[in-house]
Amino acid sequence: MRYQVPQFIEFDSKIIGPLTFKQFIYILGAAGGTYILYKIFGIFPGIILITALWALAGALAFVKVNNKSFVDILAAGFSYMVKSKLYIWKKIDRPVTAEEKVESTDTADSFLAPSLSQSRLKDLAWSLDVNKSVYPTKKQ
Repeated sequence: MRYQVPQFIEFDSKIIGPLTFKQFIYILGAAGGTYILYKIFGIFPGIILITALWALAGALAFVKVNNKSFVDILAAGFSYMVKSKLYIWKKIDRPVTAEEKVESTDTADSFLAPSLSQSRLKDLAWSLDVNKSVYPTKKQ
């Protein structure tokens, strides 16, 4: 017998109109906060706080960043600010000191490449043309 496996397990169903239960709670909390701020500050001084409250509630209810809810983003940011940080490398400013220039007594003639014998040079040129090694490989 075949059983159907649910495909969208983490999908929140719409309960209250076009809103999920969480979204409805965020909007309801913003409405309650608006009433409280209106009673405490009045309309003109409280309008800044009320606008900020509605912006936060809207972000919590509807904004997703990289398929993560805004609540998860805020929680990650808060835990990042609170926990201790490990700095693997931290640049330390050190004063720059000038080193004395050491004059070299060596000349260009002292750094000569080892010379190849004429026959060895011909053997290598021939092996490059033929694409075979002049010297047989050792078989083990």
